[in-house]
Amino acid sequence: MNPVSPIRKIFQGVATRQDMFRLFDRHKQRPNRFEGDAAELYAGEWFEIGQAQCDYMLDLLPPLWIRGEMFAMREFLTGSLTSVFFTLNIDGRIRHFHGYCDLSDRSSPERMRSSIIKRESRPMKAMSREERLEHIWSSTHDNYRGYAGERWPERDRGKRMVLLYGGKVGTFLKLLDDLSDAEIAAKLPVQLRSLPDAIAA
Repeated sequence: MNPVSPIRKIFQGVATRQDMFRLFDRHKQRPNRFEGDAAELYAGEWFEIGQAQCDYMLDLLPPLWIRGEMFAMREFLTGSLTSVFFTLNIDGRIRHFHGYCDLSDRSSPERMRSSIIKRESRPMKAMSREERLEHIWSSTHDNYRGYAGERWPERDRGKRMVLLYGGKVGTFLKLLDDLSDAEIAAKLPVQLRSLPDAIAA
């Protein structure tokens, strides 16, 4: 049985067309990119897009299927993992989303849909620590992020890292998961820094 990847929001706000294409393959720098199956990296990731982006993707190729307010792309990213696009009415507003669903599990798109609605129906905007870290990874340029290599302790190799500015110390690399609250705040856009913490995404 395949492990279930957690459903998670990876970008705060509405992704532009340029953002969308970057987010489609935000793990492209991973070590050994062309070896093994990357499904676990991508499965469960989702983010919001605009109507124009959703319409563009619908017109790009005939969809694999359309089910009410969602459609699946015919081209698979890897194995049974593909893009599913959602048009959802949340609190009286029509919004559009992209998510990676593993279609070997027929309930995957519906679970994704339910998770998006639950997450986006919160009465107050909030971000969990995990969402903050995912947004930092998603919005950091490829030149300023990467994966720990041979210079790092063996236990850390392959983990995600980002470039930080340390004042007099200059720039340095740090594991994404080890960022302090102050470092996270410094890496987030100004409008996201003051959002309250969410216990769970």
